[in-house]
Amino acid sequence: MDKDQHARPGIQAHHAVIAAMGGTPELAPEASFDEVPLSPERLRFEREQAYFNDIYLLAPVGYFVLAFDTTILQVNLVGADLLGIPRDHPGLHHFRSFISAPFLRDFDSFVHLALNSSHPERIQLQMTRGRHDQGFPATLLASADGSGQAFRVVLELAEGKLAALERSEERFRRIVHSAEEGIWEIDAAARTSFVNPKMAQMLGYRIEDMLDKPLVAFMDDEGRAMLERNIARRQQGIAERHEFKFIRRDGSELWATLATNPIFDGESAYLGALALVTDITERKESSARIWQQANFDELTALPNRHMFLDRLKNEMKKAGRHGRFVALLFIDLDHFKEVNDRLGHDRGDLLLAGASRRIVECVRGSDTVARLGGDEFTVILAGFDQLTSVERVAQEMVGRLARPFELDGEQALVSASIGIALYPSDAPDIEELMRHADQAMYAAKSAGRNRYSYFTADLQAAAQLRLRTVLDLREALAGQQFEIHYQPIVSLRNGTVERAEALLRWRHPERGLLSPGEFLPFAISAGLIVEIGDWVFRQAVLQLKSWQAELSPGFQICVNKSPVEFRSDAAFYQGWIDHLAQQGLPARSIVIEITEGVLQDEGRPVIERLRQFREMGLQVALDDFGSGYFSLSCLRKLDIDYLKIDPSFVRQLQPGSADLALCEAIIAMAHKLGLDVVAEGVETAAQRDLLAAAGCDYAQGYVFAPALPAAQLALMARAARLPPP
Repeated sequence: MDKDQHARPGIQAHHAVIAAMGGTPELAPEASFDEVPLSPERLRFEREQAYFNDIYLLAPVGYFVLAFDTTILQVNLVGADLLGIPRDHPGLHHFRSFISAPFLRDFDSFVHLALNSSHPERIQLQMTRGRHDQGFPATLLASADGSGQAFRVVLELAEGKLAALERSEERFRRIVHSAEEGIWEIDAAARTSFVNPKMAQMLGYRIEDMLDKPLVAFMDDEGRAMLERNIARRQQGIAERHEFKFIRRDGSELWATLATNPIFDGESAYLGALALVTDITERKESSARIWQQANFDELTALPNRHMFLDRLKNEMKKAGRHGRFVALLFIDLDHFKEVNDRLGHDRGDLLLAGASRRIVECVRGSDTVARLGGDEFTVILAGFDQLTSVERVAQEMVGRLARPFELDGEQALVSASIGIALYPSDAPDIEELMRHADQAMYAAKSAGRNRYSYFTADLQAAAQLRLRTVLDLREALAGQQFEIHYQPIVSLRNGTVERAEALLRWRHPERGLLSPGEFLPFAISAGLIVEIGDWVFRQAVLQLKSWQAELSPGFQICVNKSPVEFRSDAAFYQGWIDHLAQQGLPARSIVIEITEGVLQDEGRPVIERLRQFREMGLQVALDDFGSGYFSLSCLRKLDIDYLKIDPSFVRQLQPGSADLALCEAIIAMAHKLGLDVVAEGVETAAQRDLLAAAGCDYAQGYVFAPALPAAQLALMARAARLPPP
């Protein structure tokens, strides 16, 4: 490439810019990068000005947007150079004042025609740059811009075509060479074919060092990816405007806006693109500093109160949508003032920074740790299913913050008092939630510091009970404290006991016989439910083997499963099938019971697990049917065998009642789908008879028997004269 080519882009670039001039920008002042918030009108004006610059700034002819009184509203580089006016304040000049006096009447008529014509009007006249200027011949092309507020004027020098082209080229070379904005031309392979001196200076290279280099060689990874994504748009002739981060020769970052126009040859083949590059690094850095100062604590780099409140608001909204809870922790460092007074504020700041790091180490990346000021920190914990997860975090924080801090050769000891409040159970809004967490924190201080406390006394007592229960549960399996009782499920056709539901009991050494509701939530939160559920299954299988031999080969046992158990690997459940086979029992002997709530909470994973159960040969029952918001349209998609009517429909069952009508509808629907129906909570003979008349297949409840030890259930089944196999 010769020396002259370094100073100008190819003639294709001129054609690309001229071809782009068919657009019609609306009026707008010059764009600025004020750091104050911009009004919607100002933002629109700046976008319009940027649009004008992108399309017309480098056109090799003068381009003007004029008000009706010919005030110059916008002007490109060549236009400003031809008339000798500044681009930053074009409104100080009227275009009419540059028309030579003998041609003013013709010019006025020309403007009138242009404003009232549906196509551009052309005129040749004499123009002047000032009182003593000899003037120059020009051709004007004018048309209304479509906004009803202004019109456009294109100014060309009225000389011989070759002379005009040479003069236009010379002027364009001069403008491009001295432009205060970077100009970058790439070929069809996105390699650099031209840069002006300003562009090379912006990146710290010599022009010759940039030529023939790929554009991506000067970008970071994100910029490269964006360039790759948009290559098709450029080749389709779409002008673009993007912000990119370039890497200067010295390794520093350059943020720039690229306004890119594609270049095509006369046969519409894509040749490359021409970009106008504006340095916005200072604006980016300034905006980043302002945002950082507005949202983060300078000492600890943690979110400050402003960002903390914003994140808490968002987490509370999400919790409301998904039926979860949010835990807010208020943390106050005990004895910090004494350390600050004894060792000085500099070491006190070191302690605060160290404490913030220890707190962050206790939480997940998705949680928020913030510093409200002084030695007060807050933590937002969201997405947990159980309170024990929150307690583990609080316990770890208490332990970590109680360790000694090394502060420039001095050692300091503090501890932490932590208050915990929960949304929505403790408070319906941010203000009340923060107040309750603060009160809980002071309760922890009053109780002796170096601990955490819940907002309410009841919740605190429940937390203590939970901790004791979890510890006891860990010993229950090893100590063989669990046992299974069985509630009979009776056929309403013949009164026989054909199946039973396995119900876990815990014979606690101090609290006596406990029902599942008193300990299973703690087993789930402690991560013990899968192990306990496996024990229940295997014990039920052993009992089933005995009953199928003694009572009937078709006897079944129903086993309840929680959502947590559904997350276990499929290989875990394959072990159940192997266990059944070892005992010589068919897989259909076991019925897995799930609730509507499980399907609502877990969705696809549960449905997939149900499919796997059926493939293994296990049967499935949908428990508590009608108690939730389960979609009936989904029922036909589920591979289940039984519906169990929720006890709430059975409790008030009477002839002619709405509950009876609902039960009849459920039974009829289930039978149409090929499902058997079990009614739960049947307590009276009248309820039993109404259900039998409605066609219900099975029932369970106190009218028959409560949950019984295995031996008692066997006696009941034999007394019901189960027919021989």
